[in-house]
Amino acid sequence: MEYRTLGSTGINVSVVGLGTWQFGGEWGHDFTPAEVDAIMGASLDEGINLIDTAECYGDHLSESLIGRRLPAERDKWIVATKFGHAYHGFQDRTRHWTGAAMREQLEASLRALGTDYVDLLQFHSPTDAEFQQPELWEALARVRREGLVRHIGLSLANDYGALQVRLCPEAGCEVLQVVYNRLERMPEEEILPETIRTGMGVLARVPLASGFLSGKYDSYSTFAENDWRSGMNRETRERMLREIDEIRTTELPEGAPMAEWALAWPLRHPAVSAVIPGCKSVEQVRANARACRWMEAR
Repeated sequence: MEYRTLGSTGINVSVVGLGTWQFGGEWGHDFTPAEVDAIMGASLDEGINLIDTAECYGDHLSESLIGRRLPAERDKWIVATKFGHAYHGFQDRTRHWTGAAMREQLEASLRALGTDYVDLLQFHSPTDAEFQQPELWEALARVRREGLVRHIGLSLANDYGALQVRLCPEAGCEVLQVVYNRLERMPEEEILPETIRTGMGVLARVPLASGFLSGKYDSYSTFAENDWRSGMNRETRERMLREIDEIRTTELPEGAPMAEWALAWPLRHPAVSAVIPGCKSVEQVRANARACRWMEAR
């Protein structure tokens, strides 16, 4: 495993982290505590120290599963979570963006995780209006002064961008989480150059394009009803698969597994500190960790 400093935070994170949306039950599988324990154990074995979760991956469900193991090894993990939504069922969330709501969600996250602080608390896909609230920024500064949060970040929604990133220093944000992978390169235009200018750390989420860059799926693949990908537009999916076939033919180095190469691909950008793929098994954890060997491959 390799490590990079997460922007101005001074925190050293593994370049491959552990994303945990799947633990909330919206990726076609309901995880048991034993499964999560095994995945977290394998992650530590591979040198992974960054775990990213959220308040609405289930109703603090992902955090609660993580929290069964986390207290005993708190010093081994860099823990990132988020605020801004409440989970009410599969793909059903409401939005909560006051300072008081942020604090309530944070306190619930701390209870679920079994810790008295998180290393990174992130705005969770806000609109521009939700983000631009000085009262909320002041509330975040307070929880940071109280030691409940070490650093503040922004997990950027897919349809918002440069304005929020430019305002990050004023809002106290030191880390940006953004969708960035070989198929989704829009952050290269404005967002990633701005993070370099301001010294923000960058976490690239969805680095495998929701699994499509893993090479496992084709136009005949189907997903369970409780997997959010089941609602994906067929035309969009087939367009992605055609592009992936072209990438496999023209870019994939000889002998490189598609998933490992695709995970390493965002890490070649100088702005990116780490990728945070999800995984459903110990085997996938180990495969994700092997992505480091392709970081320099062209």
